Amino acid sequence: MRLSRYFLPVLKETPAEAQIVSHRLMLRAGMIKQASAGIYSWLPLGYKVLRRIEQIVHEEQIRAGHIPMLMPTLQSADLWRESGRYEDYGEEMLRIKDRHGRDMLYGPTNEELITDIFRAHVSSYKDLPLTLYHIQWKFRDEIRPRFGVMRGREFLMKDGYNFDIDKEAALHAYNRHLVSYLRTYERMGLQAIPMRADSGPIGGDDTHEFLVLAETGESEVFYDSQITDLRFGEREVDYDSVEECRAVLQEFTSRYARTDETHDETVFHEQVPEERRRSARGIEVGQIFYFGTKYSDAMGAVVVNDKGERVPVHMGSHGIGVSRLLGAIIEANHDDKGIIWPEGVTPFHAGIVNLKQGDAAADAACEGLYKALVAKGLEPLYDDRSERAGAKFATMDLIGLPWRITVGPRGLEKGVVELTSRWTGQSEELSPEAAVDRLAQIYDGH
Repeated sequence: MRLSRYFLPVLKETPAEAQIVSHRLMLRAGMIKQASAGIYSWLPLGYKVLRRIEQIVHEEQIRAGHIPMLMPTLQSADLWRESGRYEDYGEEMLRIKDRHGRDMLYGPTNEELITDIFRAHVSSYKDLPLTLYHIQWKFRDEIRPRFGVMRGREFLMKDGYNFDIDKEAALHAYNRHLVSYLRTYERMGLQAIPMRADSGPIGGDDTHEFLVLAETGESEVFYDSQITDLRFGEREVDYDSVEECRAVLQEFTSRYARTDETHDETVFHEQVPEERRRSARGIEVGQIFYFGTKYSDAMGAVVVNDKGERVPVHMGSHGIGVSRLLGAIIEANHDDKGIIWPEGVTPFHAGIVNLKQGDAAADAACEGLYKALVAKGLEPLYDDRSERAGAKFATMDLIGLPWRITVGPRGLEKGVVELTSRWTGQSEELSPEAAVDRLAQIYDGH
């Protein structure tokens, strides 16, 4: 993409309403624009990152054997009355009537709707296990929406639902989700810590939430430092194996972690040696639940087992805040100049800065780099504007592309361009061909 043809309405000043880093930088980088309180339009740069995050979520869900679908945003109140949650959910639920006077709601979650789909089409244990998921816009009428996309009213969420014959099988689905989430966050360049949590209005006895470490996090997190040393890397996980999923789960959750709102400090001191005790701030970016037969009992979601008996299915639900993740990534990865995108989610793989637009050699070199990167399957952002060099560098730093190629007449006289890492600030002079090859190697696997 050529920046002269792109829609990137960057702001020089920080909007007064922005209270946290991610909100300030998303507004300044032209990623979002507020439409009303807690509701945002996603401008091209923000939308591009949102889709990168969504794609990673899809890939890891499918890798784990989960099946994508799409449910509507508007739901019938009758289903929620069946489950008993319509009156209990509270004022966060946006309740509306259609033109025929029927009670409807803008879905904050989808347990009832997915249970209705299941009971209409599945009747035998032979069709189990089954996990369905979708990525869909939700609405929760927060009393005080703030912090940009971190606590908005409308948000993009992945929610998945497993159906299993018994508790043992459902807990395997729970473990499988936990492992898939850890892989998902790692691919986004995030360190996520799983810890036991409260189930809230979803219900159930087993639940873990995932917290991303960031200085501006909502909760204080106390954890064993060995958690942050655990990585998947290239390790594959056989999600069909109960033992392997359980082993990965044990590996991560055996490292004690708690927030300032849960558990006892004495337990933390007893279980974690002093030299490994750490505290930080954390942002919640996902949660998984096992709630047994809560919804299947209430709504008649039963199957015939191998003994010919009609039994309620065991269920769980599993959410990832897709749009919230974008804010969390920025909170965890920024400096005083702007955003620093991890390579797995960056909107463009590299920026090309032409120091002397209109110079024949510089223009030709930039065009050559642009075409060579595209030929390698990469997506560059070429700043071809007639702006001074300082303004171009400031824009690149603000929007946070991990790599920048700087092209100028002086370097070209020596046959080199400058490749700069946004993470370290270090630069290296390379031939244009070597710079392209270096970036292709860096992004191989992303």
